[in-house]
Amino acid sequence: MATTATAKNASPADRNGERDHHGRRGRLHKVLVPAPKLKPPIDPALLKHEQERAEAAQNRIADKITAFSGSMLFVYLHIIWFGCWIGFGVEDYPFGLLTMIVSLEAIFLSTFVMISQNRADAKRQVIADEQWLMVQEEEKQDVELLRLSRHILELTEEVRALARQREPRHDGGALKAPGQE
Repeated sequence: MATTATAKNASPADRNGERDHHGRRGRLHKVLVPAPKLKPPIDPALLKHEQERAEAAQNRIADKITAFSGSMLFVYLHIIWFGCWIGFGVEDYPFGLLTMIVSLEAIFLSTFVMISQNRADAKRQVIADEQWLMVQEEEKQDVELLRLSRHILELTEEVRALARQREPRHDGGALKAPGQE
């Protein structure tokens, strides 16, 4: 009875066997999912950069292709594809068509690698810009702190000078106010 109730409440992914009874994903899921999803950045500048980048459909498509082509699933599919191509004798050796297809794929994948590198460079630039602004702000704060420290030193020296003037004299004379001799 309990299994029927849990089966009714289970999500479609759970009913299809993608999760075990502890809620963990199965082996098939680990093979088919290209890579673990990265956590979103916590830096506000990077978040803004990611949002701006995600607005363009071509960027989202390029990110998906790059994520897939950088996964082990991509490698496994190619092993199966090449094995079947050669094993089933789709064409005779030296495999001219397969060579051409793989060459074209390499051209496109290298383009996606460059897109990925440009994206990483853009992220590094956003971080560098943020750090530069932070350094500039800290420098302004340092100048202000030095100014305040000098002012505090001047006030401290004035207070000490006043305190010295008001100290009782040990020459046997009466205490005199400043300005009286």
